Amino acid sequence: MEDLKPGRERSGFSERVLRGGTEPDPRFTLANERTFLAWIRTSLALLAGGVAVEAFAADLFGAGLRKSVAVLLLVLALLIGGGSFFRWLKVERSMRRKEPLPLPWTAPILAIGGALVAGTMMVFVLGRPF
Repeated sequence: MEDLKPGRERSGFSERVLRGGTEPDPRFTLANERTFLAWIRTSLALLAGGVAVEAFAADLFGAGLRKSVAVLLLVLALLIGGGSFFRWLKVERSMRRKEPLPLPWTAPILAIGGALVAGTMMVFVLGRPF
């Protein structure tokens, strides 16, 4: 990490990515980074869930349901993992420019995707004979 003293500006890659502004309190930058890492952990959990459903649930679910749930989990993992970087970057830029923080679009995607997976599984469980 660069040691930025008062009056010293970022240069090179950092400046191109962050696009100016002033250095925020390091606690806010680190909190933003922790949030990014939490989204990455969520993405990895969804990825593992999608792989697990496809690899280990053949005895429990039919091929169509298994593939549908696995693909939905993998798409969610892709969207959340990819979106988390852009969310981190937008928040970092907003803090540097002292602008309002952007709304997270990853949260509604995760909520809707999770509800779809849960709804699909509920239909399966309720429709399965005892």
